[in-house]
Amino acid sequence: MEGEDWVQVQVVAVGKLRERFWRDAQQEYVKRLSGYLNLEVVEVADEPAPEQLSAAQRGQILATEADRVMRQLRDRDGVVVLDIQGQTHSSEAWSQQFDHLAAAGYGRLVFLLGGSHGLHPDLIHRADLRWSFGPLTLPHQLARIVLLEQLYRGIRISRGEPYHK
Repeated sequence: MEGEDWVQVQVVAVGKLRERFWRDAQQEYVKRLSGYLNLEVVEVADEPAPEQLSAAQRGQILATEADRVMRQLRDRDGVVVLDIQGQTHSSEAWSQQFDHLAAAGYGRLVFLLGGSHGLHPDLIHRADLRWSFGPLTLPHQLARIVLLEQLYRGIRISRGEPYHK
C-alpha cells in the first residue's frame, strides 16, 4: 500500500473512553493500524440519561446523538454500523469483507458505534453493512477496542502477515 492509496477509515463513537486502560488499548491499536490505513477516531458526546428511561426519552437521546454522528458523515462514505442484529463474520470472512469494502470506491469507510443506548434507526438505515460481534452485549468501550483489533487482524490476514492464530 502506498500512502496516498491507503484506505481512509474513520471510527465515530458515541461517548468517551474515560478509563485510562481503554484509552491505552485504543492508542495501541491506532498505532498498529497506522502502518496500513489512514485512521481517525472521533468521539461525539453522549447524552446524559436517568437510569430508567421512557421510550420517548430514549428516542430523544438517540435522535440527539444521531444528529452529532450525522455531522461526521459525507455522501460518499461507506458506513459500517456495529449492530447486534447485523451479520457475524469469522476473522477470515471479515478480512475478505473489509477488502471488498475497501475496493468499493467509497471516499472513506466510517464505522459507527453507538453509546449505551444504541444507535438511532436512521443511522442503522444509512449503513452499507451492519456488523455484529455476536449475540452478546458488549460495553461500548470494549466494542470499540474489539473493532480496532478486528480491523488490525483482518488487514494482517489479508496481507498474509503473522498475527492470526
